[in-house]
Amino acid sequence: MNVFVIGIGLIGGSFAKDIKLIMPDSKIFGIDASDSHLEEALALKLIDEKSSYNDLELADMVIVSIPVDVLVTELPKILDAVNDDCVVFDGGSTKNLICKQLEEHPKRRNYLACHPIAGTEFSGPSAAIEGLYKGKTNIICEVEKTAFKLQERALELFQKMGMRIRYMNPDAHDKHIAYVSHLSHISSFMLGKTVIEKEKNERDIFDMAGSGFESTVRLAKSSPAMWAPIFKQNKNNVVETLEEYIQNLEEFKQMLLDDNFEGIYNEMNNTNKIKEILNGIPLNKK
Repeated sequence: MNVFVIGIGLIGGSFAKDIKLIMPDSKIFGIDASDSHLEEALALKLIDEKSSYNDLELADMVIVSIPVDVLVTELPKILDAVNDDCVVFDGGSTKNLICKQLEEHPKRRNYLACHPIAGTEFSGPSAAIEGLYKGKTNIICEVEKTAFKLQERALELFQKMGMRIRYMNPDAHDKHIAYVSHLSHISSFMLGKTVIEKEKNERDIFDMAGSGFESTVRLAKSSPAMWAPIFKQNKNNVVETLEEYIQNLEEFKQMLLDDNFEGIYNEMNNTNKIKEILNGIPLNKK
């Protein structure tokens, strides 16, 4: 099988690593705006050959892992170039605009709208991780618009990689992902910003920062080139989540001002239930 990976970074490179293990007879072609990324991917043996859109007609599967603003303009061109028996899927963190953009495309049936919820704060070919997607959820939107035999080809790969599949419409996806992913990135970026600004006057602050700070601010190392377009495309949902988050912060601040430490304890105690949610334990089944 000829597999083309467009965008050889953490997401695309990790797919390439797993495909080489799962389907060793496959040939992996790499396409990237950065030639240095392609050279690095070759050196790391993530890909077998550098390529371009001119060769997409040879593809059986195309994995597109580029920033979402570029996805909107490039996916139509990619679909134009592939043959009728090729499945194209992406890893974009927003789905609404992309799905609308492709709604009337003559090869819409070749496209599977995906969002594998996996990653780290690192980027580039060297960030690729074998087994990154094992046990992770892959959200698929508008699956009914993809040709069944092409769905099967992609789903077989996802199954062999150990992914969990969840189906969702694009509106619901973008709304929910604003809470569980986009808000956490904003929180991390703004915590980092707050500490950096304070550090100008207090050099010791980073020496005092422990593992809690490090884990909370980890996402602030993520690529702005990837995340700024995500916030732009999902602006309305992100603003809604921010308003709720800011309200909770203001209420916490007011409890401090009011010396309401019992209220603070209760808030934290109630929020401890997040552990059960993340462990997959329904709160009403306790």
